[in-house]
Amino acid sequence: MKSPWVVGVSFVLLASCAARQPGLSARDRAAVEAVLTTQRDAWNRGDLAAFMDGYARDQELVFTSGGRVRMGWERTRDAYQQRYGTDRASMGRLAFELLQVRAVGTRGAVVLGRWRLTDTPSAGGGVFTVVLERREGRWHIVHDHTSSDPPEPAPAP
Repeated sequence: MKSPWVVGVSFVLLASCAARQPGLSARDRAAVEAVLTTQRDAWNRGDLAAFMDGYARDQELVFTSGGRVRMGWERTRDAYQQRYGTDRASMGRLAFELLQVRAVGTRGAVVLGRWRLTDTPSAGGGVFTVVLERREGRWHIVHDHTSSDPPEPAPAP
């Protein structure tokens, strides 16, 4: 049987290791948030190409929305283009609120937020979770899961 002293020291060591989990530095957090604000600004200019620059340009990118899973940068761009077009009038105005930004290891981050799209026939809102990875000093979205709020109930007659 282990002595209470050994158990106590083990607990303290484990707790100190857990407390040292890597977090995002202020610089990395700002860079992660900048990816999203740059995307928002590009969207609001009607610049889908610049909006897509925030995503990893590879076949491993995962984009889920509307109950569908799409793999790859091109399929993600095509889904946006099909639904929203490529100009400011059809894309509308995008706003979001970041609810949480957390580190995932030393090269990753996960962001939870709410989005709202107005001034377009495709207006709506919902929640999103994006996973970003730092590659060659730059942050890129590698996984995007976006869902829409349920429709508003019809007014009672």
